Amino acid sequence: MNKWLVTVSIALVFVASGAQSAGDAEAGKGKSTACMACHGPDGNSLNAQWPKLAGQHPKYIEKQIRDFKSGARKDPLMTAQAAPLADQDIADLAAYFSSQKKTMGTAAADKAESGESLYRAGNAATGVAACMACHGPSGAGNPDANFPALAGQHATYTEKALKDFRSAARTNDASQMMQGVVARMTDAEIAAVAQYIQGLNK
Repeated sequence: MNKWLVTVSIALVFVASGAQSAGDAEAGKGKSTACMACHGPDGNSLNAQWPKLAGQHPKYIEKQIRDFKSGARKDPLMTAQAAPLADQDIADLAAYFSSQKKTMGTAAADKAESGESLYRAGNAATGVAACMACHGPSGAGNPDANFPALAGQHATYTEKALKDFRSAARTNDASQMMQGVVARMTDAEIAAVAQYIQGLNK
């Protein structure tokens, strides 16, 4: 009987710990004031250089903030913003932004067709993998694998992110997967797929 009580007590401690580390969207809203200047009050940034956070998977948002804090992902502005955040703050912010509805964009007409081809089929001739293999046909991503949702993301931001992976200015991708994908992509291909993603409405 005593062993059973000890086992249950230990299990309850673990459950309580998990509950404490879960993000609280309402608390995150209150903590998001500093984020709003760049990412907008609901996570839909108006400046295309800054990513939309609305509707992004919470685990992915958490990872990026932690990477900025640790230096695994480098950006002077974001590193400064992430530095004082505690784990609970990060979880709360992620919960808030992920609960918001992302606004959708439109793709440039002259790039949409080639961008869609790259997104859905890649480029077999040069060994570029299809984006949808990891990010899904509708751009919804894969939360279990921590692959981000892409649909509706600003083309300007996506293009910069892809070029940063290609140049190794950004290296916080798991097993260097993104670096491998973009290594053989041309500037024109990157621009086209970024435009297609901007107009991709999941």
